[in-house]
Amino acid sequence: MQPFALGHAIPADQSPVIVPYSYNVALQLNVLSDGRPAIADRAVLLATGTTTSTAGSKTHFDD
Repeated sequence: MQPFALGHAIPADQSPVIVPYSYNVALQLNVLSDGRPAIADRAVLLATGTTTSTAGSKTHFDD
C-alpha cells in the first residue's frame, strides 16, 4: 500500500548542484579549492545553510 501523498506529490525540478568545497580526510573537515577551511568563507556558509540532527536528543537526555 502506498501513502496517499506519494501518489499525488510532484517532484521539484532538480538542477545541478556545484559544491564549492570538498572533504579532506587528513584534516577531517571541509576545505575550499584553495585549501582554506570552508567555514572561513562566509558566502559559502550563507549559500549552503546548516542542518541539525536531533537523533542524539531523542535517545540521550543529556545531549
